[in-house]
Amino acid sequence: MVAATPPGRDRALDALRAFAILGVVLGHWLVTALVVDSGTLNVESPLGHLPEFTPVSWVFQTLAVFFLVGGHVAARGHAAARARGEGHGRWVAARLARLFRPVLPLLGVWLLASAVMLGCGVPWQSLYTLGRLVLSPLWFLLVLAALTAATPLVARVHPLWPLAVVLHVDLIRFGLDGPEWLGWLNLPAGWLVPYCLGALLARRGPLAPAAAWTLLLGGAAATGLLVAFAGYPGSMVGVPGAPVSNLNPPTLAAVTFGLAQSGGAVLLLGPLRRALRRPLAWAAVALLNLCAMTVFLWHQTAMIAVTAGGLLTAGLLGHAPLTGLHTVPDGSAWVLARLGWLPLFAGALLICGAAFHAYERTAYERTGHERTATAHAPKPGPSRKPGPDGRTEARRA
Repeated sequence: MVAATPPGRDRALDALRAFAILGVVLGHWLVTALVVDSGTLNVESPLGHLPEFTPVSWVFQTLAVFFLVGGHVAARGHAAARARGEGHGRWVAARLARLFRPVLPLLGVWLLASAVMLGCGVPWQSLYTLGRLVLSPLWFLLVLAALTAATPLVARVHPLWPLAVVLHVDLIRFGLDGPEWLGWLNLPAGWLVPYCLGALLARRGPLAPAAAWTLLLGGAAATGLLVAFAGYPGSMVGVPGAPVSNLNPPTLAAVTFGLAQSGGAVLLLGPLRRALRRPLAWAAVALLNLCAMTVFLWHQTAMIAVTAGGLLTAGLLGHAPLTGLHTVPDGSAWVLARLGWLPLFAGALLICGAAFHAYERTAYERTGHERTATAHAPKPGPSRKPGPDGRTEARRA
């Protein structure tokens, strides 16, 4: 694996992406509970019952890191494609194929599963709950795809411009009692901030440590002030039943929190590059990145499979609902029990990964690997072939 890694690859960016993926997966597994109520499944969050666990959302809400790395990689990749003479359309098609090809088996499996559940009499409300859990991660792919396609336009936009849009939208929405729909302007603008910051780093080089510390401390201080004095929720993830969500759509607090995360991520680049010189450390990061889309798309399905299996088993055996799996998340016993269920979630995710990881390799990638192998193969020398007049002529192979 080390030998197959290109010398110029920035392993620290792959590590940041891996940390972001783990944050999303563990965050969803920890704050999502499927509870049976009057014969239907509903989503509950421990953050709605146990507000003292709100800091957990600060650790596992890592979307800004995704967009920071995405902007950096896209800007650098697009510049390299232009240098090779590759057209923008072909570059975008290749990147979008990697994003969306793994989605097809997910949709196919869930269409089939939904038909089977309907045939078995599962209520529509339960199907709607499960569908939202499975399909909710796709909004991230749609936003990332749009920003990727617009990379030539947004790569030179300074992050302060989309930040100003978010500030004014929230001022009108919350301060002047503006329409709720206005908040959806923050969906592209809010994630443009870390995306444009990543593109800026790719174009101008790394931030100075003082600038990174300013982002980290300034973003954290701004987020704290917004939560303490401006009425923004303390949770950085959505909580069912809450009047305002920091993510749906993104608020100014979510964006300032993302700036703090971006500053911390930039400060980690140097230590990560040193740590990833070790083959075993790099192997772990590389393996996760090779199946990143599969993990991202199927982690909710893995949790649902374990939950449904436990529900059926408990029903067949006549047991009470299993704590940490089917019960209301309203106490520390639920939290401890949920931690015990995480290995089963991970095992189910490994099964999904083994079944569907092949869809993550696109035809473009296979062609690229073949092209790379050809470029490094020894060039054949001139061959000699008899000419029509009996003499030999040299021809380049």
